[in-house]
Amino acid sequence: MEYRQLGRSGLRVPALSFGTGTFGGRGDFFGAWGHTEVEEARRLVDICLEAGVTLFDSADIYSAGRSEEVLGEALKGRRHEALISTKATFRAGKGPNDVGSSRFHLIEAVDAALRRLQTDYIDLFQLHGFDALTPVEETLSTLDDLVRAGKIRYVGCSNFSGWHLMKSLAVADRHGWPRYVAHQAYYSLVGRDYEWELMPLGLDQGVGALVWSPLGWGRLTGRIRRGQPLPATSRLHKTGEAGPPVADEYLYEVVDALDEIAAETGKSVPQIALNWLLQRPTVSSVIVGARDEAQLRQNLGAAGWNLTPEQVARLDAASRPAKAYPYWHQAGFAERNPPPVDG
Repeated sequence: MEYRQLGRSGLRVPALSFGTGTFGGRGDFFGAWGHTEVEEARRLVDICLEAGVTLFDSADIYSAGRSEEVLGEALKGRRHEALISTKATFRAGKGPNDVGSSRFHLIEAVDAALRRLQTDYIDLFQLHGFDALTPVEETLSTLDDLVRAGKIRYVGCSNFSGWHLMKSLAVADRHGWPRYVAHQAYYSLVGRDYEWELMPLGLDQGVGALVWSPLGWGRLTGRIRRGQPLPATSRLHKTGEAGPPVADEYLYEVVDALDEIAAETGKSVPQIALNWLLQRPTVSSVIVGARDEAQLRQNLGAAGWNLTPEQVARLDAASRPAKAYPYWHQAGFAERNPPPVDG
């Protein structure tokens, strides 16, 4: 497994990491992802560690905390072999302070995560979303306190806008507080908005991307084809509405290109989609999930090889989105304002 720097930090993370959204399976939303419990989770963790996949990602809202509990049990006795990433900010209870990035909620959330994970430290703690009602200074000073207390080691964010992230970095620099070294962001061949603002920011400020839903909310698993209905068991039936819309013809153009390259390389459609991401600027790690051992091994096959530049260019062309303003205008000044990727 290839290891990469996490942004502009000293921490090295595997190019592929494992997402535990399938652990627990509580509720309709996460139940559609999977129902992995402790025994099976241990086997998946075994496979990951054997392959060099040492980073495991979770969140307090995944199956109402059950995902963290299962991960903690699965890592029992070998915590030192793994890196744990988890997140908080979204509503985790019914109380008025059980949500957000306030000092009150973050301290409560970290302590609760440590209990569920059965550990005394979290390697990477990320804000799951931006809280516009809490001053950035309150949030960042709290994270600084948690780092100094040894409860968390690195800090990151997730689902931030460009200005959310840049403001946070500026405040951290002003006060000497820990900077966000990671941004856990949605990015895929059918979801390239990350490239417009967040990728250039990540390059400039040293923020590494941890990519979530790299297969476009299940659209790039190889089970969707032009003119065919969704598979009867697809999680898109329950979770698709929560994700970004993707026009049918745009999706089919991307899938057609993936199919062509799959035939050329002997690799699967998901492996090609994941490998494309591994070659993009700022990407520190691509988070893959799995319902079972076979699916995990399939996803792990995305690493250890590279698409050719010509194949990457074909995927870029098939998936190129229409740019929003001011990005289409900036493209006319590429001599002095070059984009981070040509696609």
